[in-house]
Amino acid sequence: MNEFQAAVEELAADIDQRIAGTRAAYRAVGAIEATAQSADGMISVTVGPQGRLRDIRLHPRAYRHLSPSELAGAIMEQAARATADVAEQRRRLIAPLMPEELPYDEVFGQGVTLDAFLPPPVDGDA
Repeated sequence: MNEFQAAVEELAADIDQRIAGTRAAYRAVGAIEATAQSADGMISVTVGPQGRLRDIRLHPRAYRHLSPSELAGAIMEQAARATADVAEQRRRLIAPLMPEELPYDEVFGQGVTLDAFLPPPVDGDA
C-alpha cells in the first residue's frame, strides 16, 4: 500500500467514526427525557425530546391545596424546568458535533435565523 492509499484509508476510517458518533448522538437525543417535580412533591411533569409533554402526575392533595390557577401555574413551572433540562441534555450531546465556526446556539438557540447558514452579505446587498 502506498502513502496515498494509506492516507485515504485513514480519512475514510475517520469519516466512518464521525458518522457512527453522530448517529449515536442522534439516537441518544431521541431518548432524552426529563422530569421536574415541585418542592412539595405534589406535581411532577415529564417531557421528552423537543420538550413534548409525556406525563403529568398530581398528588391527590394538590386539588385541595391549590386553586385552579395556582395548580395551572405550578404545572407550567415544572414543565418549563423539565423542558430546560431536555434542552441542556440535547445541547451537551449535539454541541461537540458542531463545527467550531457554527456555534450551537446560532443553529438551535432562541431567535434562530438563516443567517448562520448563509454567507456574509456582499457590499450593496441588503
